[in-house]
Amino acid sequence: MPETKPRILLVDDETELLAVNSDILSGVGFTVTACTSGRDAIAALASGAFDAVISDIRMPGLDGLGVLRAVREHDVDLPVVLTTGDPSLEGVSEALDHGVLHYLIKPVPLEKLVETARRAVRLGLLARLKRDALRAQGESDHLIGDRIGLETAFARALKSLHMVYQPIVHSDGSGFGSEALVRCGEPLFPHPGSLFLAAERLGRLFDLGRVIRVSVGETLARHAVPGLAFVNLHPLELNDDALLDPGAPLSRFAPDVILEVTERAHLDNVRNVTDRVARLRKLGFRIALDDLGGGYAGLTSFAALVPDFVKIDGELVKGIDKHPLRARLVASIAGVCNDLGIPVVAEGIETASEKEEAVRAGCELLQGFLIGRPTAPPEGPGLAGVQE
Repeated sequence: MPETKPRILLVDDETELLAVNSDILSGVGFTVTACTSGRDAIAALASGAFDAVISDIRMPGLDGLGVLRAVREHDVDLPVVLTTGDPSLEGVSEALDHGVLHYLIKPVPLEKLVETARRAVRLGLLARLKRDALRAQGESDHLIGDRIGLETAFARALKSLHMVYQPIVHSDGSGFGSEALVRCGEPLFPHPGSLFLAAERLGRLFDLGRVIRVSVGETLARHAVPGLAFVNLHPLELNDDALLDPGAPLSRFAPDVILEVTERAHLDNVRNVTDRVARLRKLGFRIALDDLGGGYAGLTSFAALVPDFVKIDGELVKGIDKHPLRARLVASIAGVCNDLGIPVVAEGIETASEKEEAVRAGCELLQGFLIGRPTAPPEGPGLAGVQE
Protein backbone atom coordinates (compact mmCIF):
# COMPACT_ATOMS: atom_id res chain seq x y z
CA MET A 1 0.00 0.00 0.00
CA PRO A 2 1.17 3.62 -0.53
CA GLU A 3 2.84 5.35 2.42
CA THR A 4 -0.01 7.89 2.66
CA LYS A 5 -3.51 6.68 3.40
CA PRO A 6 -5.18 5.67 0.13
CA ARG A 7 -8.44 7.48 -0.57
CA ILE A 8 -11.57 5.54 -1.44
CA LEU A 9 -14.72 7.06 -2.93
CA LEU A 10 -17.59 4.86 -1.66
CA VAL A 11 -21.01 5.29 -3.31
CA ASP A 12 -24.26 3.56 -2.28
CA ASP A 13 -27.86 4.75 -1.83
CA GLU A 14 -28.35 2.26 1.04
CA THR A 15 -27.26 4.55 3.87
CA GLU A 16 -26.86 1.88 6.58
CA LEU A 17 -24.74 -0.34 4.35
CA LEU A 18 -22.73 2.70 3.25
CA ALA A 19 -21.98 3.58 6.86
CA VAL A 20 -20.90 0.02 7.76
CA ASN A 21 -18.60 -0.32 4.74
CA SER A 22 -17.16 3.14 5.33
CA ASP A 23 -16.31 2.22 8.95
CA ILE A 24 -14.72 -1.06 7.90
CA LEU A 25 -12.50 0.54 5.25
CA SER A 26 -11.56 3.43 7.52
CA GLY A 27 -10.61 0.94 10.24
CA VAL A 28 -8.05 -0.81 8.02
CA GLY A 29 -6.30 2.38 6.91
CA PHE A 30 -8.30 3.95 4.08
CA THR A 31 -9.51 7.53 3.96
CA VAL A 32 -13.13 7.15 2.86
CA THR A 33 -15.43 9.69 1.24
CA ALA A 34 -18.97 8.29 1.42
CA CYS A 35 -21.69 9.43 -1.02
CA THR A 36 -25.34 8.37 -1.12
CA SER A 37 -25.87 9.24 -4.81
CA GLY A 38 -24.09 9.36 -8.13
CA ARG A 39 -24.47 13.13 -8.24
CA ASP A 40 -22.72 13.52 -4.88
CA ALA A 41 -19.95 11.22 -6.15
CA ILE A 42 -19.37 13.44 -9.18
CA ALA A 43 -19.09 16.48 -6.93
CA ALA A 44 -16.56 14.62 -4.77
CA LEU A 45 -14.53 13.67 -7.83
CA ALA A 46 -14.33 17.32 -8.83
CA SER A 47 -13.08 18.39 -5.41
CA GLY A 48 -10.45 15.81 -4.61
CA ALA A 49 -8.17 12.99 -5.74
CA PHE A 50 -8.94 9.32 -5.10
CA ASP A 51 -7.08 6.04 -5.43
CA ALA A 52 -10.16 3.87 -6.12
CA VAL A 53 -13.94 4.05 -6.45
CA ILE A 54 -16.41 1.47 -5.11
CA SER A 55 -19.96 2.15 -6.26
CA ASP A 56 -23.33 0.43 -6.25
CA ILE A 57 -24.56 -0.02 -9.81
CA ARG A 58 -28.32 0.30 -9.21
CA MET A 59 -29.09 3.74 -7.81
CA PRO A 60 -31.85 6.24 -8.55
CA GLY A 61 -30.78 9.08 -10.80
CA LEU A 62 -27.19 8.53 -11.86
CA ASP A 63 -26.34 4.82 -11.64
CA GLY A 64 -23.00 3.08 -11.30
CA LEU A 65 -22.23 3.17 -15.02
CA GLY A 66 -22.93 6.90 -14.96
CA VAL A 67 -20.44 7.22 -12.10
CA LEU A 68 -17.95 5.22 -14.17
CA ARG A 69 -18.34 7.62 -17.09
CA ALA A 70 -17.83 10.58 -14.78
CA VAL A 71 -14.71 8.94 -13.37
CA ARG A 72 -13.31 8.52 -16.86
CA GLU A 73 -13.88 12.20 -17.56
CA HIS A 74 -11.77 12.87 -14.49
CA ASP A 75 -9.11 10.14 -14.62
CA VAL A 76 -8.54 7.37 -17.18
CA ASP A 77 -6.59 5.21 -14.69
CA LEU A 78 -8.73 5.43 -11.54
CA PRO A 79 -9.92 1.88 -10.69
CA VAL A 80 -13.70 1.43 -10.38
CA VAL A 81 -15.37 -1.49 -8.58
CA LEU A 82 -19.13 -1.95 -8.94
CA THR A 83 -21.42 -3.74 -6.49
CA THR A 84 -24.95 -5.05 -6.96
CA GLY A 85 -27.60 -6.99 -5.11
CA ASP A 86 -28.76 -8.67 -8.33
CA PRO A 87 -27.55 -12.29 -8.27
CA SER A 88 -28.41 -12.70 -11.96
CA LEU A 89 -25.35 -10.57 -12.76
CA GLU A 90 -27.37 -8.57 -15.26
CA GLY A 91 -25.14 -5.84 -16.64
CA VAL A 92 -21.85 -7.56 -15.73
CA SER A 93 -20.78 -7.92 -19.35
CA GLU A 94 -21.50 -4.28 -20.14
CA ALA A 95 -19.72 -3.10 -17.02
CA LEU A 96 -16.62 -5.17 -17.73
CA ASP A 97 -16.59 -4.03 -21.35
CA HIS A 98 -16.57 -0.45 -20.12
CA GLY A 99 -13.53 -0.87 -17.92
CA VAL A 100 -14.83 -1.89 -14.49
CA LEU A 101 -11.99 -3.45 -12.52
CA HIS A 102 -14.16 -5.82 -10.52
CA TYR A 103 -17.80 -6.70 -9.88
CA LEU A 104 -19.01 -7.68 -6.39
CA ILE A 105 -22.34 -9.27 -5.40
CA LYS A 106 -24.06 -7.94 -2.28
CA PRO A 107 -23.89 -8.64 0.54
CA VAL A 108 -20.13 -8.34 0.10
CA PRO A 109 -18.16 -10.19 2.80
CA LEU A 110 -16.12 -7.64 4.72
CA GLU A 111 -12.85 -9.47 4.05
CA LYS A 112 -13.65 -9.45 0.34
CA LEU A 113 -14.43 -5.73 0.42
CA VAL A 114 -11.12 -4.92 2.08
CA GLU A 115 -9.15 -7.25 -0.19
CA THR A 116 -10.78 -5.76 -3.32
CA ALA A 117 -10.14 -2.19 -2.16
CA ARG A 118 -6.47 -2.92 -1.51
CA ARG A 119 -6.07 -4.64 -4.87
CA ALA A 120 -7.80 -1.76 -6.67
CA VAL A 121 -5.44 0.78 -5.12
CA ARG A 122 -2.38 -1.26 -6.08
CA LEU A 123 -3.57 -1.78 -9.65
CA GLY A 124 -4.35 1.92 -9.98
CA LEU A 125 -0.80 2.74 -8.95
CA LEU A 126 0.51 0.17 -11.42
CA ALA A 127 -1.57 1.71 -14.23
CA ARG A 128 -0.11 5.15 -13.53
CA LEU A 129 3.43 3.75 -13.46
CA LYS A 130 2.88 1.96 -16.78
CA ARG A 131 1.59 5.17 -18.31
CA ASP A 132 4.66 7.05 -17.07
CA ALA A 133 6.91 4.33 -18.50
CA LEU A 134 5.24 4.59 -21.92
CA ARG A 135 5.61 8.36 -21.92
CA ALA A 136 9.28 8.02 -20.97
CA GLN A 137 9.74 5.86 -24.09
CA GLY A 138 7.86 8.28 -26.29
CA GLU A 139 4.93 5.88 -26.73
CA SER A 140 1.44 7.38 -26.81
CA ASP A 141 -0.79 5.24 -29.04
CA HIS A 142 -1.87 2.87 -26.26
CA LEU A 143 -2.22 5.21 -23.30
CA ILE A 144 -6.00 4.84 -22.88
CA GLY A 145 -7.09 1.53 -21.46
CA ASP A 146 -10.83 1.01 -21.04
CA ARG A 147 -13.65 1.81 -23.42
CA ILE A 148 -15.36 4.57 -21.47
CA GLY A 149 -12.06 6.38 -20.98
CA LEU A 150 -11.50 6.15 -24.70
CA GLU A 151 -15.05 7.26 -25.52
CA THR A 152 -14.89 10.36 -23.34
CA ALA A 153 -11.48 11.38 -24.68
CA PHE A 154 -12.68 10.79 -28.26
CA ALA A 155 -15.78 12.95 -27.69
CA ARG A 156 -13.57 15.78 -26.44
CA ALA A 157 -11.30 15.32 -29.45
CA LEU A 158 -14.17 15.63 -31.94
CA LYS A 159 -15.32 18.87 -30.29
CA SER A 160 -11.83 20.37 -30.56
CA LEU A 161 -10.99 18.97 -34.00
CA HIS A 162 -9.53 21.34 -36.58
CA MET A 163 -7.52 21.07 -39.76
CA VAL A 164 -4.12 22.41 -40.73
CA TYR A 165 -2.70 22.36 -44.24
CA GLN A 166 0.81 21.48 -45.41
CA PRO A 167 1.90 22.63 -48.88
CA ILE A 168 2.82 20.26 -51.69
CA VAL A 169 4.91 21.76 -54.47
CA HIS A 170 6.33 20.82 -57.86
CA SER A 171 10.01 19.95 -58.01
CA ASP A 172 10.69 23.46 -59.33
CA GLY A 173 9.08 24.97 -56.23
CA SER A 174 5.82 26.10 -57.81
CA GLY A 175 2.64 25.42 -55.85
CA PHE A 176 0.51 22.35 -56.46
CA GLY A 177 -1.76 21.82 -53.46
CA SER A 178 -1.94 21.10 -49.73
CA GLU A 179 -2.57 18.10 -47.52
CA ALA A 180 -5.31 18.54 -44.92
CA LEU A 181 -4.00 17.23 -41.59
CA VAL A 182 -6.26 16.68 -38.59
CA ARG A 183 -5.44 18.12 -35.18
CA CYS A 184 -7.34 18.18 -31.91
CA GLY A 185 -7.00 19.70 -28.46
CA GLU A 186 -7.20 16.36 -26.63
CA PRO A 187 -3.75 15.64 -25.09
CA LEU A 188 -4.39 11.87 -25.07
CA PHE A 189 -4.31 11.98 -28.90
CA PRO A 190 -1.05 13.84 -29.57
CA HIS A 191 -0.92 12.93 -33.27
CA PRO A 192 -3.42 11.91 -35.99
CA GLY A 193 -2.42 8.25 -35.87
CA SER A 194 -3.53 7.93 -32.25
CA LEU A 195 -6.85 9.61 -33.05
CA PHE A 196 -7.55 7.24 -35.96
CA LEU A 197 -6.57 4.23 -33.82
CA ALA A 198 -9.09 5.33 -31.20
CA ALA A 199 -11.79 5.83 -33.83
CA GLU A 200 -11.12 2.38 -35.24
CA ARG A 201 -11.25 0.74 -31.82
CA LEU A 202 -14.55 2.49 -31.00
CA GLY A 203 -16.10 1.78 -34.39
CA ARG A 204 -16.34 5.51 -35.05
CA LEU A 205 -14.16 5.93 -38.11
CA PHE A 206 -17.19 7.15 -40.08
CA ASP A 207 -17.90 9.85 -37.47
CA LEU A 208 -14.30 11.06 -37.53
CA GLY A 209 -14.11 11.02 -41.31
CA ARG A 210 -17.35 12.95 -41.70
CA VAL A 211 -16.22 15.68 -39.30
CA ILE A 212 -12.93 15.98 -41.19
CA ARG A 213 -14.65 16.18 -44.59
CA VAL A 214 -17.12 18.80 -43.37
CA SER A 215 -14.23 20.92 -42.08
CA VAL A 216 -12.29 20.63 -45.34
CA GLY A 217 -15.43 21.39 -47.35
CA GLU A 218 -16.05 24.56 -45.34
CA THR A 219 -12.45 25.66 -45.94
CA LEU A 220 -12.70 24.97 -49.67
CA ALA A 221 -15.93 26.95 -49.79
CA ARG A 222 -13.96 29.97 -48.57
CA HIS A 223 -11.32 29.41 -51.27
CA ALA A 224 -8.81 29.27 -48.43
CA VAL A 225 -6.72 26.37 -49.77
CA PRO A 226 -4.43 27.11 -52.70
CA GLY A 227 -4.43 24.42 -55.36
CA LEU A 228 -5.66 20.88 -54.83
CA ALA A 229 -6.62 19.50 -51.43
CA PHE A 230 -5.26 16.10 -50.34
CA VAL A 231 -7.59 14.56 -47.74
CA ASN A 232 -6.69 11.43 -45.77
CA LEU A 233 -9.12 8.54 -45.86
CA HIS A 234 -8.90 5.41 -43.74
CA PRO A 235 -9.57 2.39 -45.99
CA LEU A 236 -12.61 1.40 -43.91
CA GLU A 237 -14.18 4.78 -44.66
CA LEU A 238 -14.70 3.49 -48.17
CA ASN A 239 -17.61 1.54 -46.63
CA ASP A 240 -19.33 4.79 -45.60
CA ASP A 241 -22.17 5.52 -48.03
CA ALA A 242 -22.04 9.18 -46.96
CA LEU A 243 -18.69 9.43 -48.72
CA LEU A 244 -20.42 8.56 -52.01
CA ASP A 245 -23.25 11.06 -51.55
CA PRO A 246 -23.18 13.71 -54.32
CA GLY A 247 -24.69 16.18 -51.86
CA ALA A 248 -22.04 15.67 -49.17
CA PRO A 249 -20.03 18.76 -48.11
CA LEU A 250 -16.86 17.63 -49.86
CA SER A 251 -18.49 16.19 -52.98
CA ARG A 252 -19.22 19.60 -54.47
CA PHE A 253 -15.46 20.20 -54.56
CA ALA A 254 -14.58 16.68 -55.73
CA PRO A 255 -12.61 17.73 -58.86
CA ASP A 256 -10.24 19.64 -56.59
CA VAL A 257 -9.89 16.91 -53.96
CA ILE A 258 -7.47 13.99 -53.90
CA LEU A 259 -8.43 11.30 -51.38
CA GLU A 260 -5.36 9.72 -49.78
CA VAL A 261 -5.81 6.07 -48.82
CA THR A 262 -3.00 4.78 -46.65
CA GLU A 263 -1.21 1.55 -47.46
CA ARG A 264 -0.68 1.02 -43.72
CA ALA A 265 -4.17 -0.51 -43.40
CA HIS A 266 -5.44 -3.28 -45.64
CA LEU A 267 -8.55 -3.23 -47.83
CA ASP A 268 -9.80 -6.70 -46.90
CA ASN A 269 -12.86 -5.42 -45.05
CA VAL A 270 -13.98 -2.92 -47.67
CA ARG A 271 -17.13 -3.99 -49.55
CA ASN A 272 -16.95 -3.86 -53.33
CA VAL A 273 -13.82 -1.73 -53.18
CA THR A 274 -13.38 -1.47 -56.95
CA ASP A 275 -16.97 -0.34 -57.45
CA ARG A 276 -16.77 2.19 -54.63
CA VAL A 277 -13.55 3.70 -55.93
CA ALA A 278 -15.15 3.95 -59.37
CA ARG A 279 -18.13 5.80 -57.88
CA LEU A 280 -15.78 8.23 -56.16
CA ARG A 281 -14.05 8.92 -59.45
CA LYS A 282 -17.43 9.46 -61.11
CA LEU A 283 -18.07 12.22 -58.55
CA GLY A 284 -14.78 13.81 -59.61
CA PHE A 285 -12.47 12.69 -56.83
CA ARG A 286 -8.98 11.42 -57.56
CA ILE A 287 -7.16 8.83 -55.46
CA ALA A 288 -3.68 8.83 -53.96
CA LEU A 289 -2.02 5.79 -52.44
CA ASP A 290 -0.36 7.11 -49.29
CA ASP A 291 2.62 5.73 -47.32
CA LEU A 292 3.93 3.59 -50.18
CA GLY A 293 6.95 1.74 -48.84
CA GLY A 294 5.76 2.03 -45.25
CA GLY A 295 2.67 -0.19 -45.30
CA TYR A 296 1.62 -3.64 -46.46
CA ALA A 297 3.67 -5.37 -49.13
CA GLY A 298 2.09 -6.71 -52.29
CA LEU A 299 -0.12 -5.27 -54.99
CA THR A 300 -3.55 -5.41 -53.33
CA SER A 301 -3.91 -1.70 -52.58
CA PHE A 302 -2.33 -0.60 -55.82
CA ALA A 303 -4.47 -2.88 -57.96
CA ALA A 304 -7.72 -2.06 -56.16
CA LEU A 305 -7.26 1.71 -56.07
CA VAL A 306 -5.47 2.29 -59.39
CA PRO A 307 -4.09 5.49 -57.86
CA ASP A 308 -3.80 8.80 -59.67
CA PHE A 309 -0.97 9.81 -57.33
CA VAL A 310 1.50 7.89 -55.20
CA LYS A 311 3.03 9.27 -52.00
CA ILE A 312 6.29 7.65 -50.90
CA ASP A 313 6.45 7.20 -47.14
CA GLY A 314 8.49 9.81 -45.30
CA GLU A 315 10.44 7.19 -43.37
CA LEU A 316 11.78 5.85 -46.65
CA VAL A 317 12.60 9.34 -47.93
CA LYS A 318 14.29 10.31 -44.66
CA GLY A 319 18.05 10.36 -45.11
CA ILE A 320 17.75 9.53 -48.80
CA ASP A 321 20.84 11.68 -49.43
CA LYS A 322 22.93 9.59 -47.01
CA HIS A 323 21.66 6.06 -47.67
CA PRO A 324 22.30 4.72 -51.20
CA LEU A 325 19.87 1.83 -50.72
CA ARG A 326 17.00 4.19 -49.89
CA ALA A 327 17.92 6.38 -52.83
CA ARG A 328 17.83 3.38 -55.18
CA LEU A 329 14.50 2.20 -53.78
CA VAL A 330 12.89 5.62 -54.14
CA ALA A 331 14.28 6.00 -57.66
CA SER A 332 13.01 2.55 -58.65
CA ILE A 333 9.53 3.21 -57.23
CA ALA A 334 9.36 6.62 -58.86
CA GLY A 335 10.59 5.16 -62.17
CA VAL A 336 7.85 2.52 -62.26
CA CYS A 337 5.16 5.03 -61.30
CA ASN A 338 6.36 7.53 -63.88
CA ASP A 339 6.26 4.82 -66.53
CA LEU A 340 2.62 4.24 -65.52
CA GLY A 341 1.90 7.96 -65.78
CA ILE A 342 1.39 8.33 -62.01
CA PRO A 343 2.94 11.44 -60.39
CA VAL A 344 4.98 10.70 -57.27
CA VAL A 345 5.01 12.79 -54.08
CA ALA A 346 8.07 12.46 -51.85
CA GLU A 347 6.92 12.98 -48.25
CA GLY A 348 9.02 14.05 -45.29
CA ILE A 349 11.49 16.33 -47.08
CA GLU A 350 13.39 18.12 -44.30
CA THR A 351 16.72 19.15 -45.83
CA ALA A 352 17.89 20.70 -49.07
CA SER A 353 20.01 17.64 -49.85
CA GLU A 354 17.01 15.31 -49.36
CA LYS A 355 15.05 17.50 -51.73
CA GLU A 356 17.78 17.38 -54.36
CA GLU A 357 18.06 13.59 -54.10
CA ALA A 358 14.27 13.11 -54.29
CA VAL A 359 14.08 15.25 -57.43
CA ARG A 360 17.02 13.33 -58.91
CA ALA A 361 15.15 10.10 -58.12
CA GLY A 362 12.22 11.24 -60.23
CA CYS A 363 9.78 12.56 -57.62
CA GLU A 364 7.71 15.24 -59.36
CA LEU A 365 6.05 16.56 -56.17
CA LEU A 366 7.52 17.35 -52.76
CA GLN A 367 6.15 17.68 -49.23
CA GLY A 368 7.80 18.15 -45.85
CA PHE A 369 8.98 20.67 -43.28
CA LEU A 370 11.54 22.09 -45.72
CA ILE A 371 8.71 22.87 -48.13
CA GLY A 372 6.40 24.23 -45.45
CA ARG A 373 5.00 23.36 -42.05
CA PRO A 374 1.30 22.66 -41.50
CA THR A 375 -0.61 25.85 -40.75
CA ALA A 376 -4.22 26.84 -40.19
CA PRO A 377 -5.97 28.09 -43.32
CA PRO A 378 -6.47 31.84 -43.65
CA GLU A 379 -9.90 33.18 -42.76
CA GLY A 380 -10.28 34.79 -46.16
CA PRO A 381 -9.75 33.50 -49.71
CA GLY A 382 -6.48 31.79 -50.59
CA LEU A 383 -4.18 32.67 -53.44
CA ALA A 384 -5.55 30.14 -55.86
CA GLY A 385 -8.74 28.89 -54.35
CA VAL A 386 -10.95 26.16 -55.67
CA GLN A 387 -13.47 27.29 -58.25
CA GLU A 388 -17.09 26.52 -57.43
